[in-house]
Amino acid sequence: MDHPAYHGPITKQRCEELMVKKGKDGTYLIRDSETIQGALCLCVYKQKVVYTYRILQTHTGYFTLQTTPGAEEKFFKSLKELIRNYKQKNQGLATHLRRSLKIKSFQEQPVQCPDPLVPDEDNDYENVECSGDYVVVLPN
Repeated sequence: MDHPAYHGPITKQRCEELMVKKGKDGTYLIRDSETIQGALCLCVYKQKVVYTYRILQTHTGYFTLQTTPGAEEKFFKSLKELIRNYKQKNQGLATHLRRSLKIKSFQEQPVQCPDPLVPDEDNDYENVECSGDYVVVLPN
């Protein structure tokens, strides 16, 4: 999935930690659902609470968002179109979407590269950069 707010298979707990850390109403991210395979979750922060809405994809490829009961079901051709719609006020969410929580925005503190497996030997890996929770292997 190619969307800057998509965080992949993070847990609900991790999502809430990231959102509370950012702490701004209208901040949102998209993650994989932990309970329904193939579904996504749109998580939105408002006043110290993270609201989670399930995004489902129809068999024809359209996306729909489960919002408040009784709200009109809307279908979107893409996630970008869905997000654009919910950036408008009064669309059935706790608050309208204002800013996405991009993956890189929570990797603020660099992590030290691990020590070599054998002390007093050089690391055999070339073009390796450590940052955040990941070790990035750069091409030659």
